[in-house]
Amino acid sequence: MGRKARIIERRIRYDALPSQKRFHESTARFKGFSGPVGSGKSLALCHEAIRLSYVDAERTGLIGAPTYPMLRDATQAAFFEICGENGLPFVFNKGTNTVTMEDTGSKILLRSLDEYERVRGTNLAWFGVDEMTYTSEESWMRLEGRLRDPKAARLCGFGAWTPKGFDWVHRRFRGEPVAGYELIEAQPYENRHLLEKVPDFYERLKASYDERFFQQEALGQYLNLTSGRVYYDFDRKESTGRYQADPSRPLAWSWDFNLNPMCSVICQELGEDVMVVDEIVIETSSTPEVCEEFLTRYGKHRGGVEIYGDASGGHGHTVTGKSDYYLIRQFLRGHPELRAEVHVSSANPPVRDRVNVTNSRIRNAQGERHLFVDRRSKELMKDFEQVCYKPGTNQIDKEKDSRRSHLSDALGYYLWWKYRPLEKVGERGRRLM
Repeated sequence: MGRKARIIERRIRYDALPSQKRFHESTARFKGFSGPVGSGKSLALCHEAIRLSYVDAERTGLIGAPTYPMLRDATQAAFFEICGENGLPFVFNKGTNTVTMEDTGSKILLRSLDEYERVRGTNLAWFGVDEMTYTSEESWMRLEGRLRDPKAARLCGFGAWTPKGFDWVHRRFRGEPVAGYELIEAQPYENRHLLEKVPDFYERLKASYDERFFQQEALGQYLNLTSGRVYYDFDRKESTGRYQADPSRPLAWSWDFNLNPMCSVICQELGEDVMVVDEIVIETSSTPEVCEEFLTRYGKHRGGVEIYGDASGGHGHTVTGKSDYYLIRQFLRGHPELRAEVHVSSANPPVRDRVNVTNSRIRNAQGERHLFVDRRSKELMKDFEQVCYKPGTNQIDKEKDSRRSHLSDALGYYLWWKYRPLEKVGERGRRLM
């Protein structure tokens, strides 16, 4: 070593769960910690990084996350919190996004892995990757190739994740593991610390997640959620009927701005339930034409109208320079009797999250159905029955039938706005989705 480290050993407060303890005790060159939400994965990852920064004094390690916001807001924040609570002295260089542990002189690079080529040329003693299932296999391979510091006392690469199907992480650590790899799997209901604070944690997830997503996220199971029907629990016998709009209650009118056909759905809330009372599907149409059709059907509605939909409708058209939402607002200004409000996000939610919310309304993990469709909405019912994933991907197949997915997309934007879980829970204080 170039200089003698002042302190090589410290004791910190950490009441490790059984799976966390097995993770830290593993001597594998490459080890993974897999488990459901709320199982303490990120906490274990940060503690392992701190431990190795002392074991490999004066060497360089790396903590990575899929994107910079995830790194900054979750992993990095948890790391700093642990150091602060335990009086571990460190210096953070914001310009280089590097931490120096003052006890040992160890350096920790904090890196986003969406541009993994930037880790080239760095010799590492260890590295840890949070939320690995949202990173690419190439980023892991780049880091594995950097794990070659000849002066390291303990070379180690490790990661933490919630299962996301049979992806590269599953294959490398569980499905077809090679020598030097070990997987530790946390169990649901294991985190006593969380359950002491939020005893109904899993029951709340059951109400928010559909059954298959609950099995993956809350129970930590490896499932194939990217094959077959996207809306697999929709059942015409259970989920459809005849539903008329209540003139005294607000209408939710949600759009998908596909050119042909242009689609929108009209819904109403009834207690905990959402009733899809109508759909508007017009071939080779324009936004003003759809507005006029809505006026024909619901111009006398006095319960108010709430507008939701595709965030891309906020972009200006190449020819007119005016966005779809500009045209909708212009229409609404001419009809103040509708008492309309527009609720639109600046960006669309991830498709996976929007689908999960929709599926949780169709049928949640408790077996409850909170989404019902009027049988006049034939295109939406076809969507629910026919929209599938592209084989082996989490992408919705929009090429097989150009008419499919637009009504379910429109409905999904509304459901996401209204029903996505907002409670901050879990060891990282992030949203459930």
